[in-house]
Amino acid sequence: MKVGVVSDSHKNTENLLKAVKTLIDMGVTHVIHLGDDYEDAEVLNKLGVEVTRVPGVFSAYYADPRVPNRIIKDYAGWRVLITHTPESHKNDLEGDIKPEEAVAKGEVDMVLHGHTHIPRAEKNLGVVWINPGHLKNEDKKGFPPTFAFIEFEGDRAKVSILNLANQERIISQVFNKK
Repeated sequence: MKVGVVSDSHKNTENLLKAVKTLIDMGVTHVIHLGDDYEDAEVLNKLGVEVTRVPGVFSAYYADPRVPNRIIKDYAGWRVLITHTPESHKNDLEGDIKPEEAVAKGEVDMVLHGHTHIPRAEKNLGVVWINPGHLKNEDKKGFPPTFAFIEFEGDRAKVSILNLANQERIISQVFNKK
């Protein structure tokens, strides 16, 4: 199963569309948008891919109890937490999944998060942590616009984080579930 992950587009729908069209060319049929901005993901509706999205912590949608702030979904047997932040946040609503608790209780195999704008793919506390980076033209933290491609194959997940400008892999890792 091939999944694309994007985050922190911050109204830059041109870069978002470019990233997702590249992911579609790579065989992705499901895209996850990790927030900032929640509304940006609406431009993906016309591309024929399934989209899962969560809002950023300062979005009006984050305060709306009808919109899930965090989701745990199964991808080819991997339990994946989809969240904007890698930890609980002061703007969380009562009943929101707490990432640190989900990890400590062994409820997830992978955490997908944005918020920091820093690309990341690593295993910590027995869980794979992935941040696809951001899709802004420029970012004060010095990282170029990036996005993630994940290929789930049984107990293995191949993760690549790609530079939007040239599709070069800046991070490439293979993780085992256990």
